[in-house]
Amino acid sequence: MRTSLLGAGLLLASATPLALADNAPSLKVYGPGGPAPAMKEAATAFEKATGIKVEVTAGPTPKWIDAARANADLIYSGSETMMSDFVTAMNGQLDSADVTALYLRPLSILVRPGNPKHITGFTDLLKPGVKVLVVNGAGQNGVWEDAAGRLGDIRTVRALRKNIVAYPANSALARQAWIDQPDIDAWLIWNIWQVSNPKLAEQVAVEEPYRIYRDTGIAPTTRGKQLPASQQFIAFLQSPQGAAIFQRWGWMTNGA
Repeated sequence: MRTSLLGAGLLLASATPLALADNAPSLKVYGPGGPAPAMKEAATAFEKATGIKVEVTAGPTPKWIDAARANADLIYSGSETMMSDFVTAMNGQLDSADVTALYLRPLSILVRPGNPKHITGFTDLLKPGVKVLVVNGAGQNGVWEDAAGRLGDIRTVRALRKNIVAYPANSALARQAWIDQPDIDAWLIWNIWQVSNPKLAEQVAVEEPYRIYRDTGIAPTTRGKQLPASQQFIAFLQSPQGAAIFQRWGWMTNGA
């Protein structure tokens, strides 16, 4: 890992002269909303260090996929399955062999401020009468089933399914459902959503062995591979400075 960090430093050093040029490149980066706060902060820090502007467009895929097909240099994801979907959606402009996995985050339970139902872990979501919100799509396809099925006990899957009251297709829609339906007691989603919405909910950890992790990754498009700045930005994301930014937003950077 020391070698890769040294490589990142060399790449950033090589990027510095670009900051002095009038025609310094501008990178266009697209991806989902979950990793966006960390990605945008990293983009700002990278521009400050190199002079290379990074424009991050984030949100549900239908809002940006057409623009990404036209001008994206880099695509980031919210899970490996999501990145595989992006490879298909980008119509040959993205190669799965070019994907760099960055950092993981765990599935967590978001509860109402003050935790009125006194939820302490995943098994509390199985109790009769607990109303649970899950996301069914956008990198979280089947994640609740993965968690409930970890021990191979179908009774756990049945109990959780009985308590799920909504299955929005992405995290933004789930956030709105959480706001619109105050009778929902718990929301199964990545921990980073509570970090970026601290007044909306409190976080309760999903205990082992039910805890699920998925990553964010990034890949250059065919267009982006022609720009040295694309690899420089990826190297920055993996550098100690980049890792520190992601860690502040709730990502696990141990082993980076």
